[in-house]
Amino acid sequence: MKLITALELELQRLGRGHARQARRSIDSPCAPYVEVDGRTLLSFCSNDYLGLASYPRVVQAMHDGVERYGAGSGDSHLGSSHSNAHALLEQKLAAFIAPHLESPRALYFSTGYMAGVGVLSALAGRDVDLFSESLNHAALIDGARLSRAALKIFPHGDMDELARMLAASNAAIKVVVTDSVFGADGDIAPLPELLRLCEQHGAWLVVDDAHGFGVLGENGRGVLEHFGLRSPYLVYIGTLGKAAGVSGAFVAAHETVIEWLVQHSRPYIYTTATAPALAHALLTSIDIIAGEEGAARRAHLRQLIALLRTQLNLQRWRLVPAETAIQPLVTGSSEEAQETAARLYEQGFWVPAVRSPAGAMDLTHLRIGLSAAHTNEDIAQLAAALCSLEQSRHGGRKDK
Repeated sequence: MKLITALELELQRLGRGHARQARRSIDSPCAPYVEVDGRTLLSFCSNDYLGLASYPRVVQAMHDGVERYGAGSGDSHLGSSHSNAHALLEQKLAAFIAPHLESPRALYFSTGYMAGVGVLSALAGRDVDLFSESLNHAALIDGARLSRAALKIFPHGDMDELARMLAASNAAIKVVVTDSVFGADGDIAPLPELLRLCEQHGAWLVVDDAHGFGVLGENGRGVLEHFGLRSPYLVYIGTLGKAAGVSGAFVAAHETVIEWLVQHSRPYIYTTATAPALAHALLTSIDIIAGEEGAARRAHLRQLIALLRTQLNLQRWRLVPAETAIQPLVTGSSEEAQETAARLYEQGFWVPAVRSPAGAMDLTHLRIGLSAAHTNEDIAQLAAALCSLEQSRHGGRKDK
C-alpha cells in the first residue's frame, strides 16, 4: 500500500536523523534504580523531582483511595463522577496557591496536556490575540492552535519583542502564555517582566509551571512563590505527575475564570473523570510538599544540583547554566549525544539524549533529571562516568 510505504519511508528518515524514539519496558516503581528490559539501571530521566512517586505515604494513600472509591470513576465530572476526593483536592490546591492569586479556585484535569489545551482553547477565541513563547510545551502550542485566536510567537525570553508586539495589538483581549521552567533546557522564564508587561497591556498571563510546582519556592508553591508574584491577571497551571508524584494537573485562577473553564473547556467536559483514588493520593502529596518534609526534600535536591555541577569537571562538554532539577549537558552533535547516552546505558546509567526546540540552545544534549530520591553517591557515580566518557572520546582537550 502506498500509504504504508510513505509512512515507512518517513520512519526510516527519522532513524537516519537519530530522531526516531523507542520505548523501554520498566518493571519496577519510579525510583532512582529501575528495572528496564531486565536490567537494573540508575535513572536520571524521570520528572519525579521530590521522589514521591513510590514514597510509602503516597502509595498507602493510593491504596486507601482504591479501597474507598474503587478503581475507576465511571463518568465525567459534569456527569455523575465528580467525587468528594476531587472536590477536596481542588479546595486544597486553591488554598495552597492562594497567596499568589485573587479570589482563587482550582480545577483538576486528568493530564497536564489536557490542562494546557483546555485552558487556551476555552480562554482565547477568534477575537483574541494570543502571544506564545517560542519554546512552549506542545500542550500550549496545540491549545493555542485550537483556540482559533490570532497566534503570535515571540522569541525565547525576548521581552523587548513581546513589548513591541503587545503595543501593536488592537485586540480587546490579549493572552500571553509561557512555560515557567522549560522542560528541555531547564531555564526559567522571566516571569516578573512578563507579568509587568501583561498588567501594563491588560493581558492575561497563562503560566504552565509543570517543572516548577512543588520544587520552586520556599514552600513549594512554584514559580510564583519563587519570584514573589501576585496578580489577578495570572492563570496558573500546575502539574501533579512530576514533583507531586501521582498524575494529572490543575488550573488555578480567579473563581470566575475557573467557572468559565468548567462550562467551556472541552477537554475537561468531554472526558471521563480521573480515578478518585488518584485525587485521594494527591491530598497526601500536597501535604508533604507544603510541610517540613517537602522543604527538606527541596533542600536536598538543591544540594544534589550543586554537587553535580561541582563534580562534572569537563573540558569540552558543558553544563548549561540552570538552577533547576533539569541539568542539560551539551555534547555537540546528535550522533555524539546518542552515542554517549548509549554508552552510559551500557554502564548502567539511564540518561536521555534530547534535542532542544529551535531557540535557546538548539543543540543535542543529555537531559540529566535529578530527584530528591537520589543520593550523593548516585551523583558521584554519574559524574565519574561522564568525565571518563568525555576523556575517552576527546582526550581531555578543549576545542580551539
